[in-house]
Amino acid sequence: MTSAASQEAFLHAFHAEHPAVTSEWLGHAHDPEGRSSYELLRDRVAGRERVLDLGCGDGFLLELLAEEGGRQLAGVDLSPETLALARERPALSGTRLEVARAQALPFPDSGFDACVCHMALMLMADIDQVAAEVARVLTPGGVLAFVVGDGVLLGEAYDRFRALAAEEIEQVPEAERMPRLGDRRTRSRDGLDEILSPAGFAPVVVEKVTLDLGGPFDQVWAGISSLYDFEPLDEAAMARLREVFRDALRDSITPEDPEDTVPFGYRVLIATAQRL
Repeated sequence: MTSAASQEAFLHAFHAEHPAVTSEWLGHAHDPEGRSSYELLRDRVAGRERVLDLGCGDGFLLELLAEEGGRQLAGVDLSPETLALARERPALSGTRLEVARAQALPFPDSGFDACVCHMALMLMADIDQVAAEVARVLTPGGVLAFVVGDGVLLGEAYDRFRALAAEEIEQVPEAERMPRLGDRRTRSRDGLDEILSPAGFAPVVVEKVTLDLGGPFDQVWAGISSLYDFEPLDEAAMARLREVFRDALRDSITPEDPEDTVPFGYRVLIATAQRL
């Protein structure tokens, strides 16, 4: 089993080099009604005045939350580099931003009535301790709302690409590859209940949403190539994979698709659970 320390060291190093990668990739993605996953998460905690963002990154979600005035906001993240970007946002000048682990939050009991987490819960080690800490800092009746990934939807073309990408990754010494991140239980309703129920949460409510990330090839490739799996690969390997990806897509693009547009979907789970 991969240790929490090695998982967090990998994430720390990755986000030091790519501090805004998640918001750059998913900030422009949208559901069929035109809403981003960040907006959908913001709406799950509408009316909540004291909100903590767990794994807040560069502050993209916190800035959306700040649009509802009068709120007390806070954010924690492992990466000082991403928090530096969050501190540059004028809307967050009054927000408490801390470098901290979700397993040991630097806040008093019952300090928040909502906690949000965008694409980070699924990466966290010692997830049962994370659940216990979130429950501790939430008031009774407080809500935990979060987004976790549920898979790329690009069909056979992407499956072929991933198979070839795996061959490239296998050439990298095992010690240099991405460690196994997080806990698989975060990817299903039953698994989430297994984590959250002992911490004092009501049964989780889960909605599946497909986000449209389609666009010009270079834009789609920028998103794909920013995935954690490819971090150990050198420039030559990534150049080879880029051409493999383009070749794999040729059969999937139909005459009905707009010129130079790659269809690309990403499915997420949007979940909420109330602290009892």
